Parts: sequence; structure tokens; C-alpha cells
Amino acid sequence: MNKDAKALLWGVVTFVIGLLLWRFTGDVETPVVTLTKLGVVLMVVGGLEAAYGIYRSVIGGR
Repeated sequence: MNKDAKALLWGVVTFVIGLLLWRFTGDVETPVVTLTKLGVVLMVVGGLEAAYGIYRSVIGGR
């Protein structure tokens, strides 16, 4: 598996984990971090990483 496909895969995995946290942890109380906000951050990071993987695979080895 090349570097571009790994970035795309991990971006999608991170996005899905963030989506699950955002969607299903609204009533869970933690003292340090709000899990719904962490989910939103993970979705943004995962989306950016997936976009980077797509960008690198489209550009190729230029």
C-alpha cells in the first residue's frame, strides 16, 4: 500500500471515529474533554487527511 492510499484510509477511519463520537456521545460527561467537540475535531482532521490522500493520488508523482 503506498503513502497516498494510507493517508486516504487513515483519513476515512479518523473521520468515521469522529462521526461516531459526535453522534453517540452527547450525554456522556467527562471532566476534561467534551466528546462531541472531540468528534468534530476528529472529523475535520480526518477530512483534511483524506483530502490530502486524494490530492496526492490525483497529482501522482509530479
